[in-house]
Amino acid sequence: MLLHFDLNQTLLVALIFVWTGFVRSGLGFGGAALGLPLMLFLDPQPLIWLPIIGSHLLFFSALTLRTRLHNVDWVYLKGSARLIVPAALVGVLGLVKLPTYWLLLFIYGVSLFYAFIWALDRAIHSHSAWVDRLLLLLGGYVAGTSLTGAPLMVAVYMRHVPKERLRDTLFVLWFVLVTLKMATFVALGVPLQLPAALALLPVAAIGHLVGLRAHAAIVRNDRLFKRIVGLGLIGVSGLGLYQLL
Repeated sequence: MLLHFDLNQTLLVALIFVWTGFVRSGLGFGGAALGLPLMLFLDPQPLIWLPIIGSHLLFFSALTLRTRLHNVDWVYLKGSARLIVPAALVGVLGLVKLPTYWLLLFIYGVSLFYAFIWALDRAIHSHSAWVDRLLLLLGGYVAGTSLTGAPLMVAVYMRHVPKERLRDTLFVLWFVLVTLKMATFVALGVPLQLPAALALLPVAAIGHLVGLRAHAAIVRNDRLFKRIVGLGLIGVSGLGLYQLL
């Protein structure tokens, strides 16, 4: 997959995967949401990038959780998975079946939605059980389609999971969802891009390690971090939509 890029493009790919690793471990979510729009500028085929992102998420979440499973809220995770998993499976089928143009519109549109929320210092809130269910279903579907459904589900998980258990519980959820997604790719004959995933693993590891160290600082300055990222994401997603339309 990386062979058709020149040196400058390859360096950009490496930097983007450093960024996704940093966000994933620093926030506990959002690596795909903040990295995929950038990747699509280099190659506008989601099915090239998503298996690589999925492989990295499986590796790093397993690495992080190997000593953290005792800190997972298993009760809420199992209950919410009954809504999230079926919606995610429907989303994966949409990813494989929908034309690339519509997938790109969907991905850039969802990313722009998140970008405006973060840049304007707003948040997705849920105050009732039926809104919880709706956000979990939507988040599962978006995660199945593009791995960018995390902010929708996090809005619900923050209400029900203690803050000290939130990141580890989310990592288990991402592991389950990505495992299902990768298994569906295998069943449908979608290439997993494993050579590219392995080649990019060291640079993603740099971002992952930096994110782990910066996690506490990011959490303390969560609003400022999201506002800055949101402004940048508005530019990236807006330009992507402009090119499509």
